[in-house]
Amino acid sequence: MALSTSNTKPFSLTSLSSSNRQYWSIAQDPTLASSSLQNADNYRNKDDNTSCFGVQHANKYLEVCRNVLRNVVAEEEEDPFEGLSMIDTVQRLNIDYHFQEEIEAILRRQYVRYITHGEYGHHDELHVVALHFRLLRQQGYYVAPDVFNKFKDEEGKFNKELSGDIEGLMALYEASQLNMEGEDVLDEAGNFCEQLLNAWEKDRDNINHARVVGNTLGHPYHKSLASFMAKEFFDNSQGSSGWLNDFLQLAKMDFNITQSMHQMEIAQISKWWGDLGLANELKFARNQPLKWYICSMVCLVDPDLSEERVELTKPISLIYIIDDIFDVHGTLEELTLFTEAINKWDFGALDQLPEYMKICFKALYDITEEISQKIYQKHGSNPLDSLRKTWASLCNAFLVEAQWFALGQSPKSKDYLENAIVSSGVHVVLVHTFFLLGQRITEETEDLVENMPGIISSPATILRLWDDLGSAMDESQDGRDGSYIEYYMKEHQDCSIKEAREKVVNMISDAWKRLNKDCLSPNLFPATFTKASLNIARMVPLLYNYDDNHGLPSLEEHVKSVLYESASL
Repeated sequence: MALSTSNTKPFSLTSLSSSNRQYWSIAQDPTLASSSLQNADNYRNKDDNTSCFGVQHANKYLEVCRNVLRNVVAEEEEDPFEGLSMIDTVQRLNIDYHFQEEIEAILRRQYVRYITHGEYGHHDELHVVALHFRLLRQQGYYVAPDVFNKFKDEEGKFNKELSGDIEGLMALYEASQLNMEGEDVLDEAGNFCEQLLNAWEKDRDNINHARVVGNTLGHPYHKSLASFMAKEFFDNSQGSSGWLNDFLQLAKMDFNITQSMHQMEIAQISKWWGDLGLANELKFARNQPLKWYICSMVCLVDPDLSEERVELTKPISLIYIIDDIFDVHGTLEELTLFTEAINKWDFGALDQLPEYMKICFKALYDITEEISQKIYQKHGSNPLDSLRKTWASLCNAFLVEAQWFALGQSPKSKDYLENAIVSSGVHVVLVHTFFLLGQRITEETEDLVENMPGIISSPATILRLWDDLGSAMDESQDGRDGSYIEYYMKEHQDCSIKEAREKVVNMISDAWKRLNKDCLSPNLFPATFTKASLNIARMVPLLYNYDDNHGLPSLEEHVKSVLYESASL
């Protein structure tokens, strides 16, 4: 990576119309694409003096910050809260990938103290106990929620005297987001904090303090994308001194360097999508390569995974394209034959299909073969059979939905959701992610492809139910989707729309609890894969938060900020 200080921009989000579908299509101007790729080459060129200076400057700050954390690791009798504060800071600044060894060393020592002495639970300050709890669970260590019982009164309720401890309430609310099934104390803690913080926020004249509280309520760290929230933390940390200022300066330079790399990747996606030609051949389908890239960008966040992000965008694009074929264009007979062809992975099964389906199948076939070969060349194993199976599962699920619609059938809500978890496409995305990260199927991970372990089914459930909660359809889709709410209310005639929506909200909460449990150690999957699964769940509210114009204003603002507006140094 290199820091770009040039005013030349590989693309301009502000030049894209924010109205509906056009926002997410990358300009196909050949001159622009060529310029973008030239800039991408410049970013990679270590002889570029300006870029090289930027990297050297960032590396100086990186070494300073690393030494700060190493000193904490080396100090046996360190102030434990200072080390945890540093970890919290680098995570919120989205630079924690630089310090994984130091973070693990600090938290492992804290965990050993916890299981040996229960040490941190004896601390009297709520924000310290809550921060310990949250950081250890985020790292995969199990700590029991009973450490919070000491903050309850004789009746077993959280002490009302905590109402004035805003810092403690925010920390406890953040900690409650890592709850698992059966942890009633964390459910109580979340509700208790939410009520008090909402009341406090409304009554405050201090705009900055109210904004921090509002961000905690609306974007708790565990359920938010750090890459989208880092700039907010930049603003809240202005004027800082000491180690916090060093981390802040590193984060700003890192943000700009990473932004340049993402621009390079978008240029590559733009060229690939234009050369593929599907947008011209399938005019009924969505043309949103920028949106598809954003999905891969938040799924694979490590800057070193640039090639993997570009490759993952390709199957993500095909999920959307094939979804539109099933939802808005194909007849049931055509869709049945198309699904059979994908199950057989055979061009010979395409003879009776319309030309646009043949074009789509060829694109799917070629892209899957190419990705499999790249994975084989880089990691030594070929996942082609596994990827074929996931595409077949997806299309089989799409076909079930098409049959329900064509035949006028109304499935049971349970059956709908079971199928919809597959048709969400999350399985396809995460299986591709698994192999792109260099992983191989073992006896322990075999059901990753054949079935769907919780690390995949939970984010898929969250995505599907959030989608069904939406009050507006996708900005460019006139589809034939059903919804869990619709089918549930048909089964329960006395159920109001409000009650049905509340049930779905609770089901989303339960899916998060299962996902939190699946992310604890030991689990069968590497941390990079676990984080990808979490990030899909974290992105869901942004993907389905439509406004009255069928647009995604929150996601659009985040995309502008992360990809176009650099951080001021």
